[in-house]
Order: sequence, then C-alpha cells, then structure tokens
Amino acid sequence: MTVDLAFTETGGDEPGGGLPLVILPGLFGSKRNWSAIARELGRHRGVVTADLRNHGESPWTDRHDFPGLAADVARLIEVHAGGRASVLGHSMGGKAAMMLALTRPELVERLVVVDIAPVVSTGTPIEYVRAMRALPLARYSRRSEVADALAEAIPDRGVRNFLSLNAVDGPAGLEWRLNLAALERDFPAILGFPEIEPGRAFPGSALFLTGGRSPYVRPEHRPEIERLFPAAVFETIPDAGHWVHADAPADFVAAVNRFLA
Repeated sequence: MTVDLAFTETGGDEPGGGLPLVILPGLFGSKRNWSAIARELGRHRGVVTADLRNHGESPWTDRHDFPGLAADVARLIEVHAGGRASVLGHSMGGKAAMMLALTRPELVERLVVVDIAPVVSTGTPIEYVRAMRALPLARYSRRSEVADALAEAIPDRGVRNFLSLNAVDGPAGLEWRLNLAALERDFPAILGFPEIEPGRAFPGSALFLTGGRSPYVRPEHRPEIERLFPAAVFETIPDAGHWVHADAPADFVAAVNRFLA
C-alpha cells in the first residue's frame, strides 16, 4: 500500500532553478534532520524533503521494504514535485532512491546516493531497534534522559543522541515517532537490496557520494553499482563518516551543487 509522505518545501524562488530536488533521509532520520542542508541546497532550486514511511510525520505501515518505499516516493514526485525531480537519498533513503530510479526512471532527472551501495549493508545493528523498543520511554521527559538510558545497549553517545531525536511528546509522555515493530520485523530487507534482473539499469546521471571514514561503500561494491548505474560518478569526502552531510556540510553541499549544475 502506497502512503502519502509528509514533506517540507524549501527554496524554489530563483528564476530558472530547474527541476526540484527530493531528499530522502536514512534509517532513523527525518526531514527535520536535513533542514539546514535543504536551506543551503534550496538557494539554487526547489527542495522537497520527505519523511519516509514509518518515520517522522509520515504514516505507519506494516510493510517496510524498498519496493514500497520507492512507490511512496514515486507518488510524492508525481503529485507534489511536478512529475520529475532529481533525487538525493542517504543510507536507507539512498537505497529507496536507487530502487525508484531502477523501477521508475522517467521520474528521476539526476540521482545522488549518499554513502550506501545496492548490496547487503552491515553497518547498522538490529540491536539499536531492540534497545529502543525495550526502553520504557514514557518514564522520561527529556531527550537527554533517553540518550543516557540507551547507554548500556549503545555505547556511542553520538548515535544515542541521534536516535533520541525520534522521541516526541505524546498523550502519556514521550513516545517514538518510529514504527519500531515494522522496522525490526523487516530489518533484513532494510539491510539488503532487491535482486535486480540482468539488463535493468538506470541510464541517467548518478553521483555516489561517500565518506572517507565510512565502511558502507567499499571497492568491491563498484562493479554492482556500475552494472545498475552505468553513468555513475564517484566522489569521496575524506574527513566524513557515514553521516556525510552532518560531518562535512559545506563540502557536501558543494559536491551536490556541482553535480546538479
């Protein structure tokens, strides 16, 4: 079942700005995390930043796989982005963007895939989801308390702070704005990527932008990337990790603007 994604719009006031850019956050991410980047990229074009299903303000569904995510984004582009757009996706959002480009190439002008490859990923452990589900969230009143409570299961403070951004006020106290049950059930699909039959490829321009300190995209992934995206170009931001846009925002924006221009 396709859902109508929540989104925000930025920029688009510059004459001749061309097609809009649709931004798709990664696992546990939301459009709010991308607001500063969207403002910068919006200086030259309209930007639509979406919450993917089961995240942020978008609807929850029992299914969380890349054909479903891609169908949601296709509907967003058809209904709210004029029927064609450039698409930028980070991590899980990057896989959704790749799936969209492979199944609905007529909707995608240019593709930016941030620190992910169309292969099985190993960087995010399911223990994150399980730790969040196990936490009695309503006992806490502040996100800093949530981050502290996750310390035993998730030692990295930066990761805990990021995850705690998904705790929001609800009728009975804090609650998760993530459908953790669906994410846990479909976690193998989130880590994986659908098998794409021989001969299917996205013919358009595609930038694979990676962090130099990230283990997510490795040299052995390049043949599969080039099989599916024969026009792919590659760029690495040396001092960035997996969250490239957060670690090196100025370099990230510059690289995306160069490619989209």
